[in-house]
Amino acid sequence: MEALKIASILLLYGVFSAALPTSSKPTFNWTDTQSLITFGDSYTYVQGIDGYANSTFIGSRLDFAFNASELLSNRIVQNQTATAEGGPNWVEYLTGCALKPGLTAPITCRPQLWDFAFGGSDISEQYTPLHHNWTVSFVNQIKQFSDYAQPVLSKFLNPREALIGVWIGINDIGDSDKYNITKPNFPGFPSFYNTIQTTEYAAVQQLHDRFGYRNFVFFTLPPLDRTPGNVASSAPNPNATMVGWYNSGLASHTAAFAAANPDSNVMLFDAHAVLGRILDAPAGYGIRNTTGYCPEYNAPDILTDPEKYGCLPQEEYFWFNTGHLTSHVHRILAGELEEFLVGQGK
Repeated sequence: MEALKIASILLLYGVFSAALPTSSKPTFNWTDTQSLITFGDSYTYVQGIDGYANSTFIGSRLDFAFNASELLSNRIVQNQTATAEGGPNWVEYLTGCALKPGLTAPITCRPQLWDFAFGGSDISEQYTPLHHNWTVSFVNQIKQFSDYAQPVLSKFLNPREALIGVWIGINDIGDSDKYNITKPNFPGFPSFYNTIQTTEYAAVQQLHDRFGYRNFVFFTLPPLDRTPGNVASSAPNPNATMVGWYNSGLASHTAAFAAANPDSNVMLFDAHAVLGRILDAPAGYGIRNTTGYCPEYNAPDILTDPEKYGCLPQEEYFWFNTGHLTSHVHRILAGELEEFLVGQGK
């Protein structure tokens, strides 16, 4: 019965088995990419009808397993609260998937969008505690994907024509100060960042070794020292030095990952630099406020009547709330990312 359900869904969308990967390095071409598969935190997750509310596309730590029918029949939700941005985020803008309000099947998008990020995630609860008892850490996102999604997606997605997107660490850098600095043997931030990033890249290595994925893009952290709270604070957490340490570590680990996997296309997108340029010259992007946000960002009519709450239109803010970007900024970021990805294929 399960096999029949899978076959029915695949036939419905005209999807057929992909060729098995070979051992040579694939040529990366974003315009020919068949699927985007993502992992991360609230900057990356999309809401699914079978996901935990305001957290994920499918499942949670309390409901970890899913079957093929549940994955393939799930839908991305697009509404005001279906991301952490008040609208579509970078994965949706990049793929053009689920931009319209309502429900979208990932399998109908070109490229397909399979998002396993979870809002509030850190890399591993080995280093920092879960934000909630339902949160799926990054390493467990990889496990969940490996155990339950990959066996399904492998029937019709060629790993050599997929792009793995990883944006994680936004919660880790804040939580590392909160939970580790008081420990007697805390090694210092650069060393700690190296430890958790080693765990991150080891988890991603499984996607290469076990399943044959060969295209990877990692992201530097945003300028988190410039969030509304940090701009107003005399002791920002994280501060610019900490963000610099973290991003330097990401560059080193990405380079090491590329060297260890010469059969793969390994890319590091400097989201920090792109977002910093927007903050430094916001008027060119139609943004008027870079240091605050609308306190009523979740009001049901905030998009249509912001003046009711004494606010600017949402697209004129850089920050959606205390720590997230607006959907407008995500759209700009996705455009820069697409240009970067296209350039990688030349």
